[in-house]
Amino acid sequence: MAATQPRFDAIDALRGAAMLWMTAYHFAFDLNHFGHIRQNFYEDPVWTWQRTGIVSLFLLCAGMGQVVAVQRGQSWPRFARRWVQVAGCAALVSLGSLWMFPRSWISFGVLHGMAVMLLVTRWALVRGWLRGAVPWLAGAALVAAAPLLGAWLRTQAPPGLAAAFDSRWLNWLGVVTLKPPTEDWVPLLPWLGVMWLGVGLMQWPTGRGWLARPPGAVGRALAPLGRWSLSYYMLHQPVLIGALMAWAALR
Repeated sequence: MAATQPRFDAIDALRGAAMLWMTAYHFAFDLNHFGHIRQNFYEDPVWTWQRTGIVSLFLLCAGMGQVVAVQRGQSWPRFARRWVQVAGCAALVSLGSLWMFPRSWISFGVLHGMAVMLLVTRWALVRGWLRGAVPWLAGAALVAAAPLLGAWLRTQAPPGLAAAFDSRWLNWLGVVTLKPPTEDWVPLLPWLGVMWLGVGLMQWPTGRGWLARPPGAVGRALAPLGRWSLSYYMLHQPVLIGALMAWAALR
């Protein structure tokens, strides 16, 4: 019965909007990578804040989606099938980035982070630990913890401990002295907090009521893209890069 219930199309539409925003961002990144434009994607706030917004929207939607899935009785085997897809795609992203960016390959990007955060969030929801004000307070605390713990690591922690947390073995936690040299990095802190804010939003009656409304024409157009977000995520960069390489070859 749970599988036949209608989806929250507004969540799919928000996820679809994030996919389009991400596509525009990555197209600009690829243009820069191939030398067609000159932009600093690693330090310019025009680009760093866009990346923050895109990842935040993805994780908010993921948190909202987990609330809906648990409330509708999604079984652990069904969750596991989807989780394996996410984790498998994360491994493919690591392999692809190792080929393109051997010095800054992706060891814990958005899909890696999503895989871990989905497990933690699903477990906490099933246990009944993310109810009422808890996801709001815990989510805000996790977001705030990242810079605070990072400052402590830079100023007070023993050098050996700081070096350990900065390594690829532990930087996925998000407690670092500086951002690691990688093309994508979505650690547990602060991003698990953003996913839990999505949990809180979906359990807030006003927020849930807004998300339950039928979307308008734009939302209906975006919703299918949101439903196929993982497939789109994995295909859009090869298509963009292939198109730019073909265009360069034709020129």
